[in-house]
Amino acid sequence: MRKVVSPRPSSHSPALLLTSLAGLLRTWLPEQRWFAGKGRRVTELALLSATELHPGCLHLLVSTRHDTAAHLPGDCYQLLLGVREVLPPRLAHTRIGRASEGPLAGMMVYDALQEPRSADLLLERLRTPGTVGPLRFEREAHVAIPAGLTPRLLDAEQSNSSLVYGDSYILKIFRRVQPGINPDLEVPSALARQGCTRVPAPVAWFRTSQPQEATLGVLQPFLRDADDGWTLALESLAAGRDFTDEAYELGKATAEVHLALAGAFALGVPVGRRSRRLAASMNERLDATSRSVPDLLPYVDGLRGAFDALAALDSGRPVQRIHGDLHLGQVLRAGTRWFVIDFEGEPARPIAERRHPQPPVRDVAGMLRSFDYAARSRRPWRPEWARRCRDAYCAGYAAQARWDPRAEPELLRAYETDRAVYEVLYEARHRPDWLPVPMAAIARLAECAAPAPSDTGPQKPVPSFHSFHSAQGG
Repeated sequence: MRKVVSPRPSSHSPALLLTSLAGLLRTWLPEQRWFAGKGRRVTELALLSATELHPGCLHLLVSTRHDTAAHLPGDCYQLLLGVREVLPPRLAHTRIGRASEGPLAGMMVYDALQEPRSADLLLERLRTPGTVGPLRFEREAHVAIPAGLTPRLLDAEQSNSSLVYGDSYILKIFRRVQPGINPDLEVPSALARQGCTRVPAPVAWFRTSQPQEATLGVLQPFLRDADDGWTLALESLAAGRDFTDEAYELGKATAEVHLALAGAFALGVPVGRRSRRLAASMNERLDATSRSVPDLLPYVDGLRGAFDALAALDSGRPVQRIHGDLHLGQVLRAGTRWFVIDFEGEPARPIAERRHPQPPVRDVAGMLRSFDYAARSRRPWRPEWARRCRDAYCAGYAAQARWDPRAEPELLRAYETDRAVYEVLYEARHRPDWLPVPMAAIARLAECAAPAPSDTGPQKPVPSFHSFHSAQGG
């Protein structure tokens, strides 16, 4: 048997290691579903950090640039690469390629996250906190993580990668890394200190100090018997069942999380003091989208009316930390109890922006649009199902929060409109057959005389969680 050969990153400069990896990564990275530069050629690669986690496994932070976005800052990606002389058949699916030059010349390079040995050792690092080069592994002192939990890599992620250990814990590994604390560590930790049990509390995490401080991964309890809200909604539709009880309880859960967030983080200024600025940014998105999607043009004036009403709103309700990307794919139901997950926000947005206080109604609007998406995901379309769910959700929210999102219709309509405009751009670019789904909402929200899009929507099977998650911005 050939032994694993351990490259020594400390003995080679990042530039020298990159001579072995650049060609392989230029081909492999664009093929990964979490890679943000879809359809763009990688023109520049830089190795920002290289650490040997264990013999034959390299932890890398790699910066990329694209030929069509040379004016934009590069993206930083987290990679775990294995290096062997020979890749055994059981790891054939993890193959990236054989290095032809540099210090790894002749070695086979593969995705180590899909190797059980590397996944095991990654958990071991989290079980026993410490440092490895610039990497720091930390955990809650009161939590004892068992050893020997069998790992499996989930295939349902879009923007990150997740390992489940023994159906007890889930480790989310952030693929696209930005400086600063990731909200998916910051927010659940703060909620746990508030005693909020709607969000699984982090038990361990790891960070880097090079090239800047950044969160790399978070380990949380895995809800093994839970189903995501999108799956449950589609099952309800397929069986002809009502979903209002579930929607009501989900509204209560959302409000409970919002109340805990208001206690965990400082509140911002009232909405009325920034309503003009909010409306201006929504109008900018509307203008940009209408230039890209001509179908939107007949509705622009009506949609702009929603944003004008927001600009004139004098609401005294303060802004606060929120989820930032809430939809049916971001909630789990175990038994009769709802849980909220994935507080990372929109990964494409800067972390500093994702951490800004915002009106809680933005989360509410995201969930309302999600009910509409579910209702229109199959023929015949079920607008009444969505309307009942939307009303039940808001009623549940009001029962817990003592404030009904429908009490300020201008605010709710503006955020729902802004979300629908985003959906139009996404569907036009990625799934044109699905454009009628958000366009039907656009016609309703615009309240204009132009005819609504006909129900000639998707003739394809009900969308998978993957496609929904993408369309909803996850």
